[in-house]
This record gives sequence, structure tokens and C-alpha cells, in this order.
Amino acid sequence: MSAPPRPGLLHDARSFSRLVKLGHTVFGLPFALAAALLAHRFAVDHGQPGLTWGRLLLLVLAFAGARAAAMGFNRIVDRRFDAQNPRTADHELPRGVISVRAAAWFTALSAVVFVAAAAALGPVPAILAGPCLLVVLGYSYFKRFSWSSHLLLGLALALAPGGAFVAVTGSFDGWWIPVPLMLAVATWVAGFDVLYSLADADFDRAHGLHSIPARFGIRGALVISALLHVGTVAALLALHWLAGLGAVHLAGVGLVAALLVYEHWIVRPNDLTRLGKAFFDLNGYVSLGYLLAVVGQTLIG
Repeated sequence: MSAPPRPGLLHDARSFSRLVKLGHTVFGLPFALAAALLAHRFAVDHGQPGLTWGRLLLLVLAFAGARAAAMGFNRIVDRRFDAQNPRTADHELPRGVISVRAAAWFTALSAVVFVAAAAALGPVPAILAGPCLLVVLGYSYFKRFSWSSHLLLGLALALAPGGAFVAVTGSFDGWWIPVPLMLAVATWVAGFDVLYSLADADFDRAHGLHSIPARFGIRGALVISALLHVGTVAALLALHWLAGLGAVHLAGVGLVAALLVYEHWIVRPNDLTRLGKAFFDLNGYVSLGYLLAVVGQTLIG
């Protein structure tokens, strides 16, 4: 009897895309692109070249490399917890679809792509690449020690718009523009990560993992998440004022605020059945809607 055919390259690609949750790129990449457009606006206003197609490609490569490295590393160090958690037991590493060795090689290669792309963007991004990589990888261990790990995850994703801005300008000039955007991303990500962690509150307590839902309960976590998202809108309004943006951007901030209000409306302490919609669908609309607003504002000047 002949052996069953070995899964092909397409199967492997799909497995690795699931390993790093490729679909979740919709959360971070739009804000990095929005920062690049704001940097282009600033650079052109100050007589600098601004964003080019080549630089844009390098930005996307750097983001993809850093994100894949972070997700791959997280899946490796959390594989034993994932195997015990009913929600994550079907992930690729617990099921043996991808070996730990293959995941480690994938993670290392992704980190190399990030560092190489950052170096190609210029000396400042090259210098910042190492510390940024430590932050995005360090999150995976932080939840073993502190319930504030949600904030570190927010910081990790907030580095993307900051890095994108610096990559376009080549310096820290105009720093007051990316800082509020980074704060907005940090609070937004931390807030929705708190919501996402509601489903694992009991598991986290039982296995000694730290999270805001495990520490403060469902009601307390919902309040903290809402306060973080108030901070998101406040930071975007600060960016609007500091960067001197117009009505299209303000409409985008209004859309973000409305989506976040709805997100918290549909997640109730006694009803978490719509948690998936709140986490993925609505937050995807937040990031894409904001990017479209920045694109529109850039086009009309």
C-alpha cells in the first residue's frame, strides 16, 4: 500500500498563515500606513521627498516581519497553555500540524526580514529595530508576571505607526504627530485585548496566568476596557489638533468613536456571545475606517 501524499506547499503556507493569524493584520497595518501618510504630509510640507513606493514596500515588509516573528514566538512559548485551553487546543502547534522546530525557523526568518527591511529604510529605523523586536517578543512572557500585559501588547503594536513615521521622515522631526497616534493605538489594542481575554478568565486563574479579567472580574474588565477606549478617542482628537487636520479626519475619528461605543454595547457581563464580532469585525472596521479617513484627508490636502 502506498503512503498518503505529503501535504503540498499551499497547505504549508495556509498552516503558517493560521499560526500567525494572518487575518489579524487588519488591526495593525492600517494604522502603520496611516502614520506613513501623515509623515508624507509632514515631509512634503517641510521640503522633504516624502513617501515613495519603494519605501512603502519596505514598510509593509518590516511590519509583516515583526508581526510574524511576534506571533510565531508567542505560539512557541505558549504552546503548552494552548494545548490545555479548549479555545486554543486546535492551534497548529498543539495539533502537531507545524513542528516547534519549523515554527522556530519561521520566527527567526521573520525577525531577519524585519531587521533587514528596517535597515534598508535608513539608519534611524535600523537602530530602533533591535529594541522594538525585544518589546514585541517580550509580551509573550509578560502575562506570566503581571495583569498589565494588555498594555505591553498595546505598546508593541503602537511601535508600528511610530516606526512608520520615522521611516518616512528619516528622523524624529515632527515627533508630536506620531506620539498621539501611538497612544491611540496602544489604548485601542489594550482595550480590545482585555475584551478578548474575557473568554479565558477562568483558564488564566486556574493556570496562574495574569490578565485584567482574571484580576478584576468581568465587570471590572469591561470598565477598564471602556476607559482605555475613551483614551483612544481622546488621543485621536489630540492628533487632529496637533497635526492641523481637517473635516475628513475628524469624521474618521467620529466613526472610530461610534464603532467603539457599539463594541462595548454588544458585550455585556452576562452575555459574551458576541465577543467574536466585537473583537474581530468591529476592530477591523475601526482600523480600516481610520485609514480611509487619513487617505481622504491626504488627497484633499
